[in-house]
Amino acid sequence: MKTRYILAICCLPSFATASLASDGDDARRFTAERVFELEYADDPQISPDGSTIIYARKSMDKFADQVVSDLWTIDTRSGSQRPLVSGQGSSSSVRWSPDGSRLIYLTTTNGKPDLRLRYQDSGNSFSLAQLEQGPGAPVWSPDGKSIAFSMLVPDEPAAFAKPPKSPEGSDWAKPMRIIDDLVFRFDGAGYLPKGKTQIFTLSAEGGTPRQVTDGENGFDAPQWLGNDALLVTGNEAEDADLDPIESEIYRVDLASETVTALTQRDGPDFAPIVSPNGARIAYRGYDDKLKSYQQSDLYVMAPDGSGVQNLTANFDRSIDAIAWRADGRALIGQTEVDGILTLVSIDLAGNVRNLVSDIGGTSLGRPYASGSFSVASKAGGSSPMIAYTKGSSNRPAEVALTRGSGNGRQLTRLNEDALGRLDLARIEEIKVASTHDGREIEAWVALPPNFRPDGTFPMILEIHGGPNTMYGPYFAAEIQRYAAEGYVTVYANPRGSTGYGESFAQLIDLDYPGHDHDDLMSVVDALLAKNYVSKDRLFITGGSGGGVLTAWAVGKTNRFAAAATVKPVINWTSMALAGDIARFVSRHWFRAQPWEQPAEYWRRSPLSIVNNVTTPTMVMVGEADWRTPAWEAEQFYTALKVQNVDTVLVRVPGASHLIARRPSQLVAKVDNIMGWFAKYDPVQKPDSDDEPERQDK
Repeated sequence: MKTRYILAICCLPSFATASLASDGDDARRFTAERVFELEYADDPQISPDGSTIIYARKSMDKFADQVVSDLWTIDTRSGSQRPLVSGQGSSSSVRWSPDGSRLIYLTTTNGKPDLRLRYQDSGNSFSLAQLEQGPGAPVWSPDGKSIAFSMLVPDEPAAFAKPPKSPEGSDWAKPMRIIDDLVFRFDGAGYLPKGKTQIFTLSAEGGTPRQVTDGENGFDAPQWLGNDALLVTGNEAEDADLDPIESEIYRVDLASETVTALTQRDGPDFAPIVSPNGARIAYRGYDDKLKSYQQSDLYVMAPDGSGVQNLTANFDRSIDAIAWRADGRALIGQTEVDGILTLVSIDLAGNVRNLVSDIGGTSLGRPYASGSFSVASKAGGSSPMIAYTKGSSNRPAEVALTRGSGNGRQLTRLNEDALGRLDLARIEEIKVASTHDGREIEAWVALPPNFRPDGTFPMILEIHGGPNTMYGPYFAAEIQRYAAEGYVTVYANPRGSTGYGESFAQLIDLDYPGHDHDDLMSVVDALLAKNYVSKDRLFITGGSGGGVLTAWAVGKTNRFAAAATVKPVINWTSMALAGDIARFVSRHWFRAQPWEQPAEYWRRSPLSIVNNVTTPTMVMVGEADWRTPAWEAEQFYTALKVQNVDTVLVRVPGASHLIARRPSQLVAKVDNIMGWFAKYDPVQKPDSDDEPERQDK
C-alpha cells in the first residue's frame, strides 16, 4: 500500500485548527482539551423500593485515552451520592436483586471478564464464576436465587487439513483462517470467533454456570418467566443469516431444557419482559415488509404465546425500550417524538400519554437522541418512580428522578466544574419547508458565543448517520467545538429521519440518497435568508449516512467551499457484498442483489456522480471500520485524485465505525476537519481571490 498520501488522524500538523473565534480568553471557550474533562451519567437503575439509584458515571481517562465507567449511588430522598464501585476498570450492567438487598454487575478482573455480586448491607462482593468469555447483561430470577446471562460458546474452527506440528522454538506462519459463515466479521468486533451465543444460568451463591440452550444459531437476551423458565430471543430458521432481522421469542423450560417458540410471524420479535404478576409478556417487533425502515410496535401476549395484542397500532412512533409499571396495568416506553426523546405511558387498552420529554444526553460526540431509564418495581403504583438520563442542549446526561409524569428532579451536576464557566453555543430550533415538496424539516442551529446576524459567519452543515436515526437539541462535544471556533453549525432531520412517523422515515425507501439532499439544501438556504452566514463560507460534513449525503452533495452542487465526508458508503455494490451488514443492504435497502439491478446500485452510489465534483473534499475513515470499510472511502479519494480535485485521505488507526470512540480521536477528528475547512475559507486562507458564484449542478 502506498502511504505517501495516507494521513493518520492524530498527526496532521498541516491541518491544525485555525481559530475563527474572536480574541477572547480560552478560559471561557470549549477548547479541544475540554473534551477530556467531560463526564456523563448512563444506565440509571432505581432500587425496587425507589430509595436508591445506581448509575454508571462515565469519564475520560486522559492517560489511557478511554471512556471509563464507575458505579455511583444516589439516595433519592436526600440527593446525596457516593462511589460504589470505582478503580476496578470499567463496570457496567448493574442490576438490583428483586428484594433490593444485592447487586450484580459486570467488570474486569486481571484482564478477565468478571460477573460480580455485591451485598448492599456489608458492601462485600465476590466473583460469581470463572468466565472465559464476556457474559451478556445478566438478569435475576424472581426469587433472587439464580442469574441468567448469555455467553459465546466457541466451535471448532473450520479446517480441511491438519497441519504438521511445528518444531519447538520455530517461527511458522499463522494457520490459515477458513471462513464458512456469511457474517464473519463485524464492526467493533473484527473477525468473529467461531461459535454461537447461548444461554446460561448460575446460582446467586456462585459456582459453575449451566448451559441451558444449544441452538444451532444461538440465543440471547434472556428474561425470567417465573423461576423455572426463561424467555430468549433467537432465530432457529434454516439459513438464518439470509434474513438478518428475523427473530422469535422462545420459552426455555429449565427442567427439560425444551425450547418452544412463542412467536412465529415473518418479522422480528424481541425484548420480552414479564409483567409483575406473570400474566402477560410484553415485547417489541413488527411484520417485515422488506422496507428500509419499519417501526417497532409494543405487543403483549399470554405466557403461552396466545392472545397477542398490539398496544401501539395507533401510535405512529417506534417504541425503543420498555418497562412494566409496578402495578402491571401499564408500561413505560421510550420513543422519539419530533426531535425529542420521550417517555410515554402505554396502558393495556393502547392509550398513550407523554410522561417525560427531557430524556437523553448519552451521545457525547454528536447530538443523537440517546438515553435510558428504569422503573422502581415495587413503588409508585399508577405514579411510577422513574430514574432516567436527563439531556439538555448545554450539558451531557445527568441523572433525574420523576414520580408519575413531568420532567423530573435533577440529582447530579457532573459537569458544572468543566462547563459552568464556559461560553457555550446557544441552540436555536428552526423549521424549514423543503424545496422538493414543501414538507417541514426540523433543524437546530448552534450559534457561536460571539454570533451576530450580519451575514459574515462561516457555516458547517453537519449531517447525521443512519440514515434512519434522529438528531435533537442535545449537548454534543463536536458541535460545541465547531461553535467555539466561530462556526455557525446547523444539523437537521431530513426525510428518512426517525421520530416523525413511519411514513416520513420511509420517504427514502428505495431512494437514498435522494430528496433528503433537497431537504438539507433548503436548511442551508434558510440560514442564508436569515443573514446568519456567508454564502462564500459554507462547509459540509457528516459521518456514515451523513458521509453518504456529503459525498452526494458535492456531486450535486459546488456551493460549498470545502467538504469532509466521514466513513461514507461510496459504491453500493461493494457495500452490499463486503460490509458487515451486507445482507441487510441488499435485502432491505435495494431488495435485489447487485447483479440483478446493477443500474439501481450505480444510480444511488456517490461514485456515479463523482465526475461532477470540484469541491475540495477530505475523506476520513477508521482502519478497523467494517460497517463502511476503508475501501469505500478509498474509492472516492482515488476518483477525486485522478480528476485533480483537492482531496486528502485520513485513515484513523485502530478505529472502528465509531471513529471518535476514544477522546483523542474525537478531538483530532473535529480539529482536522476544521483545519481542512480553514484551508479553503476565503477569509482565512492567504491571498484569497474572488471565487465564481457557487451553484447547484
